Amino acid sequence: MSVGSRIKTWWRAVSRPSAANGEMQEELEQHIACYAEELMRQGVPQAEATRRAKAEMGSLVAGREKLRAAWGARFFDELYADLRFAVRKLRASPGFALIAVGSLALGIGANTAIFNLTEHVLLDRLNVWQPQELRMLWWSQGSKGAVKNFWGYFNGAMGGGMTSTSLSYPVYETLRKENRSFESLFAFKPFGRMTAVIDGRAESVTGEMISGNYYASLGVRPALGRAIDEGDDSVPGGGPVVVISDELWTRLFNRSASVIGKAIELNATRMTVVGVNPPGFTGAYTTHLSPEVFFPLSMLPIFERKEPTDSSSYSLSSAGMKSMLTDGDTWWVLVMGRKKLGVSDRAAAAELTLQFNAAVRATMTVGKEDEIPRLELRDGSRGQNEDADWMTKPIDVLLALAGFVLLLACVNLANLLLARSTARQREVSVRLALGARRGRILRQMFTENLLLALLGGAAGLLLAYVVRGVIPDLLSRPWEPTAYSSRIDWPIFVFAAVVSVFTAVVFGVGPAWQATRGDVNVGLKENAQSVTRRRKGLAGRAIVVVQVALAMLLTVGAGLFVRTLLNLENTGLGFQAKNLLLFDLEPPANRNSAQQGARLFGQLEDKLRELPGVRSVTLSENPLVAGNIDHSRFVPAADHQPSAGNRGADFNMVGEQFFTAMGIPVIAGRGFTSEDTATSTKVAVIDSELGKKFFPDRNPLGQVFTTDLPDKGPIAIVGICGSVKYATVTSNFRPTYYLLYRQRTDFTPRATFEISTRMEPDALVAAVRRTVERVDNQVPVMDLRTQTQQIDATLQRQRLIAELTAGFGVLALVLACIGIYGMMAYTVSRRSNEIGIRMALGASSRSILGAVLLEAFGMAGGGIAVGLVGALLLGRTVASLLFGLRAWDLSTLVAAAATLMVCAIGASWIPARRAATIDPIQALRHE
Repeated sequence: MSVGSRIKTWWRAVSRPSAANGEMQEELEQHIACYAEELMRQGVPQAEATRRAKAEMGSLVAGREKLRAAWGARFFDELYADLRFAVRKLRASPGFALIAVGSLALGIGANTAIFNLTEHVLLDRLNVWQPQELRMLWWSQGSKGAVKNFWGYFNGAMGGGMTSTSLSYPVYETLRKENRSFESLFAFKPFGRMTAVIDGRAESVTGEMISGNYYASLGVRPALGRAIDEGDDSVPGGGPVVVISDELWTRLFNRSASVIGKAIELNATRMTVVGVNPPGFTGAYTTHLSPEVFFPLSMLPIFERKEPTDSSSYSLSSAGMKSMLTDGDTWWVLVMGRKKLGVSDRAAAAELTLQFNAAVRATMTVGKEDEIPRLELRDGSRGQNEDADWMTKPIDVLLALAGFVLLLACVNLANLLLARSTARQREVSVRLALGARRGRILRQMFTENLLLALLGGAAGLLLAYVVRGVIPDLLSRPWEPTAYSSRIDWPIFVFAAVVSVFTAVVFGVGPAWQATRGDVNVGLKENAQSVTRRRKGLAGRAIVVVQVALAMLLTVGAGLFVRTLLNLENTGLGFQAKNLLLFDLEPPANRNSAQQGARLFGQLEDKLRELPGVRSVTLSENPLVAGNIDHSRFVPAADHQPSAGNRGADFNMVGEQFFTAMGIPVIAGRGFTSEDTATSTKVAVIDSELGKKFFPDRNPLGQVFTTDLPDKGPIAIVGICGSVKYATVTSNFRPTYYLLYRQRTDFTPRATFEISTRMEPDALVAAVRRTVERVDNQVPVMDLRTQTQQIDATLQRQRLIAELTAGFGVLALVLACIGIYGMMAYTVSRRSNEIGIRMALGASSRSILGAVLLEAFGMAGGGIAVGLVGALLLGRTVASLLFGLRAWDLSTLVAAAATLMVCAIGASWIPARRAATIDPIQALRHE
């Protein structure tokens, strides 16, 4: 036969075995019939002729097998037979199959869920053309860096340095014109919340400002309409167009094509919708949530947002941004580029650095001692990817702990398979005695193990799919859309398959090989169990010790992170967080001056106080424990020559009833009153930390100070309040002063309202929305939440780690209990004759019970001791993620050890009771 014919025959035998076997059967029967006819023509009777023909041709089954072997299909026949046999064996032992598959499902499911989180947070790329070619411009500088004013992301460094992605617009324009290494450089800037008025209804939307070459550079075409182009971004204020996201198109316009050409208002500016983004496009900043509106950078002067003032600012204070397209001293815009083919990163960085240094000197004020920032090119395929900064270490920890859970599940499987292989020793010996090859039996047992692993992987993948929304929910705020995707992509299936096969190969081969290497004569003896028990029992005990050690490690990890979360939740904040309803308002700055905004907020305060169930109403520019603070210089008037050190303090602009509503005690002096008006003496309330820092030897009341804010002062101190946690729960109490918002000429009309209630805050939501709409129906209520929810949002990382590690700890305890129970049950069943003899010789049931429990105690104690070393190493690794306790916290270690010991004794109790109730007569008769 030709090679092609052989391949065709082989494929037909493999893909259509029934048809091929039928044709073979017909052909063999035809040969027998023809031979029988030939014999009958020679005078042989029909019955004898048929018998001789069959004897001559041989068995039909054997002939069929020889033909399939000749075709090369024998391997698949044997594989199919192995699978059928494996299914029968598993069906015959449903308890074993359920425990083995369940253990693997828990281990693989946990790892699949964490890998899914890793993929979406750290590995997802922007949904654009060739994202791997994108590079993002970063810069870094030391404490003497030239950049003083910036708006955007930054990461502090040792010695006062920093790293950021914010460039000035003039620097961007210079680089864009002069660069030769990139096909294009484009700019963008997340704009945050905006007020959109659509068909007379006010909505809160998120926006992103983009350069005219943004869409062309990313290679993205709108699903409907057109993209923003160079013509829309050529003249300041000359591109009043907007492209909306697919989600906004669905939510507000019901996916109607008539949205193209529709006029909407963004921050009181009339804009025209010209396009709709394709589904899945999230912009260039992040791979998670998409901004809802995209508009040209040329519209920035019209929107007149806030501008940064000082590099030490955590959020930015007032002044307007009308000059930011030409201001070289303010760095705020993000720049990304698509590198040309054939240009290396090193060559592109070298060329761009020269142009960058020249552009900085040409466009901004550089002092004699100022250092020019150092430009860096980094991978832009994932955008800014801020989440990687605060999620990388938690994900690394979770991946490691999930890996330990999987290892524990695999060790549990190995223990079960080892016990099962020992129990099947007689079966294997019989098969070997009948002529089976050891390799053939090994392959058949490996097939069983592979089937178990694949079933465990499928069950784990199903488990991960069922709980796929749990982790995104833990990382999302209740008042905002889910931040992370819960989809299960094809890499997750590949991951589950690889883990399953790896499990079968690494942890299934050993028990299978163990089952086939025993002596056939010994295995055929009825009492072979007593001969081989000791050696295999030692292997099983060692595996149990490993299981307990891993469980100890995971239980300690769970204890550390759960206690960290409890410490954070119970730490003193300095204010009363219960029964507080919060919401944000941000009227368009170009429609509301500071005085107009103050009047609007004053009206809202008065109206909200009239609602039933309201105790008091206030507002603040920054809500407490929300991750944001304002910072400025604080100079007491008595300090004529303030030191050159850090004389700064945090500050907040608040309402008149702020201290009452938030439950912050006024220790001395007074709080704000109705007599503190826009025209009266400007006053402030300081906290006790600020008093200790700036007035250590005198009474702060009545003292006057100035700041570097636009409305510098002087400002009189009229009260001292208790210190509070301003930005985060984990931060220390910091020197802080409070200003009354209606006294500030630099107040930006953007604030968070805090309503103290006598009832559940959620009961006021509808009334609050109606009240705001009656006062001004062009201002949407944003981010309605409780103060408790606001605090919980800042603890997302700690809560994620605590809840997942607690789950891992529970899984570890369950798997350890399964391992101990399986080992002790197997030991008791194999030692029934020994126990029967001991009881016949006078041993009491209590002594047998104690002996079995003591054996379990010894294995658990050894595992706890080994696991304790690993737990101490784990504590040192995660020390930076802990709060309020040390890495070697004694109470956590003791609690974990005690819990494991109790679980070990509990898991071995049933086998121990079974051993104590063995009938000596029945045990000896069986022997």
